[in-house]
Amino acid sequence: MILAAAALNQTPIDWENNLANIKNAIELARKSKAELLLLPELCITGYGCEDLFLSNWLPEEAFEKLLIIQEWCEDITVAVGLPIRFRDHVVYNTACVIRNKEILGFTAKQFLANDGLHYEPRWFTSWPAGQETTLERSGKSYRFGDLVYELNGVKFAFEICEDAWRGDDRPAGRHQQRGVQLILNPSASHFAMSKTDVRYHLVVDASKKYNCAYMYANLLGNEAGRVVYDGEILIAQNGNLIMRNQLLSFKNVDLECAEVDFENPMPVAEKVTPLPPIDENKEFISAITLALFDYLRKSRSRGFVLSLSGGADSSVCAVVVAEMVKRALNELGLEEFARKLNVFSVEDLEQLEFRNDFEKLQFLTGKLLTTAYQGTVNSSEDTFRSAEELARSIGAVFYNWTIDDEVKGYISKIETALGRELTWKTDDVTLQNIQARVRAPGIWMLANINHALLLATSNRSEASVGYATMDGDTSGSISPLAGVDKAFLRQWLVWAQEHLGYEALQYVNGLQPTAELRPAEQTQTDEKDLMPYPILNQIERLAFYERLSPEQVFAQMKGVEDDEQLKMHIRRFYSLWSRNQWKRERYAPSFHLDDYNLDPRSWLRFPILSGGFQEELMQLG
Repeated sequence: MILAAAALNQTPIDWENNLANIKNAIELARKSKAELLLLPELCITGYGCEDLFLSNWLPEEAFEKLLIIQEWCEDITVAVGLPIRFRDHVVYNTACVIRNKEILGFTAKQFLANDGLHYEPRWFTSWPAGQETTLERSGKSYRFGDLVYELNGVKFAFEICEDAWRGDDRPAGRHQQRGVQLILNPSASHFAMSKTDVRYHLVVDASKKYNCAYMYANLLGNEAGRVVYDGEILIAQNGNLIMRNQLLSFKNVDLECAEVDFENPMPVAEKVTPLPPIDENKEFISAITLALFDYLRKSRSRGFVLSLSGGADSSVCAVVVAEMVKRALNELGLEEFARKLNVFSVEDLEQLEFRNDFEKLQFLTGKLLTTAYQGTVNSSEDTFRSAEELARSIGAVFYNWTIDDEVKGYISKIETALGRELTWKTDDVTLQNIQARVRAPGIWMLANINHALLLATSNRSEASVGYATMDGDTSGSISPLAGVDKAFLRQWLVWAQEHLGYEALQYVNGLQPTAELRPAEQTQTDEKDLMPYPILNQIERLAFYERLSPEQVFAQMKGVEDDEQLKMHIRRFYSLWSRNQWKRERYAPSFHLDDYNLDPRSWLRFPILSGGFQEELMQLG
């Protein structure tokens, strides 16, 4: 049997886009002579509809779209995902099977994801294993529940995303007892660095353990704003990988086919072959560039604006935009690249006709990225050179101005009102913050003029301890790095210089991270203000990924540094964490790129007001 699976770049309630991608996938599968096509979870509506799933109208609209899709399924069997409101009071996450324009039934998801990014029990009801009933719609009856289907003598059934992550209780074991030879898994499994290795084993190991073929299809791209899907497609049989696609494509539809023999199946593999080691530096740039590309086009914006300080975070932001242009252009070609973004004029494209590839990249990056260095008396020549050389090397528009007059104006107003002078001894934080805040209006003006997205540059390490100025360096339409720690970003810049060819990164890679908000003679650095970033990141992970108490964190980290120094850093971390939740509530939307993030609207909720771990920190001694 020729099996096909398609990764689709869908958007919540974008019916035209979603149905066009589904139709395209069906047509491509039919041209490939596929007999069965698997599409991702909830692909008709999009997975990220959030509380719209609670409405009466959304599931009904999705069913109407299903009836349109049904007519496209001539001479092919297609599995397509949608929500079904059942008997007017509960909603199920389902996969519908259509064979030659006939709906054979709806399989409902048994296990609902309820951790990290996922809140499925808020919207859906889980279906009990082994149960089947009838769905009535417009005078017709359809099978509904935990179903087994048959095609060309091959029995197949479903595990829908989270169903496969439930260990020995997963549906696959029950399917084996029912004689199922093929398991289909339509998924909306979010991207996280190194996660593909876990997913690979969920699929390939299952095909061996349950003596079956297994086909997996994931969503693709930045669907709804924060979450990225890698579009993974896997086909395996008896522990043998038959097909695995290239992840994180810029295409709307990535369809893959493979021929699987059910009469003479592949012998059971003695050992599942592991994936090659995963390079998270490569994964990071692949994911963030796709996330930015989709965010740009789906928000109908015309580019990006960036306050380029010459430091690590803003340098990463500049490079990922340049890489976004390079990668999307290489995969899609100029015509499709321009069509999808819809920001270039006919004159723009005519100018590219006689340019070489490097000149095209420079031109397109300049059209999509505008930067500005906003210096003060506390800024250094090193950071200016770092910013200017990087912008020049990638082709970004680069402006340079100072904000000293604006800073002096605000300071003068407050000094007059208070009747005293502001000094670094008594007003350190105030004098630092006004510099960061004064940078926001000008860069926002550029964003408004360009109809562009303003990139905020905060990272996860800063977010955890509130080391950022609200309405200053946190200002932005989107904060692409807020889910990634500073230590990772610093080493990534070194990797990008060496492996991606951004030689202008030599300047930032030679600098110690600093906010440059205090006078130069104070030699301000981030780690002097906080603690070493590797220590901060380890405390953060143990505290809020592993969910350990301060005492437990100390026990885990004992020996990393002097005991008293470590206790001081733990106290500082938990204290800063507790008092800065209000900042994390106000950060611009960020991408989920690592295995956890601190966004209270997606991964980690924490009270704005709390006891601040006072008793727990006292127990450290």
